[in-house]
Amino acid sequence: MYVYDKFDNSLVSDRVEQFREQVGRRLSGELTEDEFKPIRLMNGLYLQLHAYMLRVAIPYGLLSSPQMRKLAEVARTYDRGYAHFTTRQNIQFNWPRLEDTPDILEELSSVEMHAIQTSGNCIRNITADQFAGVDAEELDDSRVWAELIRQWSSLHPEFTFLPRKFKIAVTGSPHDRTAVKFHDIGLILKHDEDGNLGFEVLVGGGLGRTPMIGRTVREFLPQQYLLSYLEAILRVYNQLGRRDNKYKARIKILVHETGIDALREMVEEEWSHVKEEGVDLPFAEVDRVRSHFTDPTYDVLPDHDHSFAVKQFEDPMFGRWVRANLAPHKMPGYVIANVSLKPIGGAPGDVTAAQMEAVADLADKYSLGEIRVAHEQNLVLADVKMSDAYSLWKKLDEVQLGTPNLGLISDIIACPGLDYCALANARSIPVAQRLQRRFADFSRQFDIGELTLNISGCINACGHHHAGHIGILGVDRRGEEYYQLTLGGSADENASIGKIVGPAFSNAEIVDAVETVIDTYLSIRANGEAFIDTYRRTGEEPFKIALFGEKQNVAA
Repeated sequence: MYVYDKFDNSLVSDRVEQFREQVGRRLSGELTEDEFKPIRLMNGLYLQLHAYMLRVAIPYGLLSSPQMRKLAEVARTYDRGYAHFTTRQNIQFNWPRLEDTPDILEELSSVEMHAIQTSGNCIRNITADQFAGVDAEELDDSRVWAELIRQWSSLHPEFTFLPRKFKIAVTGSPHDRTAVKFHDIGLILKHDEDGNLGFEVLVGGGLGRTPMIGRTVREFLPQQYLLSYLEAILRVYNQLGRRDNKYKARIKILVHETGIDALREMVEEEWSHVKEEGVDLPFAEVDRVRSHFTDPTYDVLPDHDHSFAVKQFEDPMFGRWVRANLAPHKMPGYVIANVSLKPIGGAPGDVTAAQMEAVADLADKYSLGEIRVAHEQNLVLADVKMSDAYSLWKKLDEVQLGTPNLGLISDIIACPGLDYCALANARSIPVAQRLQRRFADFSRQFDIGELTLNISGCINACGHHHAGHIGILGVDRRGEEYYQLTLGGSADENASIGKIVGPAFSNAEIVDAVETVIDTYLSIRANGEAFIDTYRRTGEEPFKIALFGEKQNVAA
């Protein structure tokens, strides 16, 4: 993983001391909350419903075991003993005291972590594929390019105060695990006809109150021009993005109102000037960054392990974990182990200090000291020997991290909702917990099969409800919590936006409504097809009839 140099260390340390002084001014009353707000946002500090929340950056979702232990220490010392992993591969502490935040940031800086650009109208944490570097199908390691973009974008003077927040994702695999088409800029690594490496560049994706799928602004961009082309897009957006209305300030609105062809012309024109300014990096610098992401020394192993097969037969729950949570590795004898942060009845994405320490220890023992964070709010141990998988699972299970539900109905993405967030209209976590309990039987979950269920507590869509096969959106109806149901969303390479199927359901009705959707799917699926395939084949009609009846459906 990338290691800070003297410049990085100096920058982060100086930023901590600057913030410490600013916090002191706020505590003394020299700064009002309105004056302090832009300062704290630039340092990852939000004021939530009940307390401050500190969001810490995990660039492209990559953590070392010492970093994970430091996060656990912060959770135990300065918070309430737990933290929350987000859909942007960040981590949030929900209960820090304002006076403690400079000390927290100083602690984090000792392990090369910070909270810069995790909030505010700037380029946010760059995300990448959690399987980067170990996926046999990938064209190139997306972490390399995410790190280059991170270094280019951090405190970029021209893009510190954009019209609105800006999100970039990179994927190097044919199967998209980064929701790349729902980003302001999505980068898909590909080869041209001559085998040269470059990017398909998408622009204008996003969720929130106006969900849109990114449009291709350039079919193929040679790799050496990545930064100058990104700079051209950001310059056009910075000049033309709406600043009079925050709901229309994202680049997706600019794409929608201008049209992709007109925007492409403006970007290409701007790019012709940017290229002359020397923004792009020499290949030697790309190689320097790439040297931080070389393969470890793997053992030479057979591609089959007898004990691994036997244990799946002897222990059915381990067999389920293998089926759901393990993924193929590019090296024979190794597997990628997904660690579920969605135990039945738990808050999705939450993890205790003790669990973080356990994961750090297990990463050292079984996965070369490295942990990944997935945008689905789970963790990944990317380099596990097949022969160690059973021992790893047993130890994970001892700390309630061995749930075999990756990609199943209880693997719910959920925002913190009204339990924490001042913007939310409804609670997300209790609904997720009730759904997990309703579908707790693992035999039933595996029978239902691959399915994404996402919950947001408000239209800002932090739970990515638009992109779930089943999406739930919390809405306020005369002071009571109601929930809209959407069907047919998808965040992968075949991205789609879920469609609202009818009137909202009350808090008491929403879990039954989801079960009705599932029962309907099971009754009409063909040849064991996945939920999303059934929905795309049949459309919404059978689900609407099951939910609302024939007459109500006609009236709708």
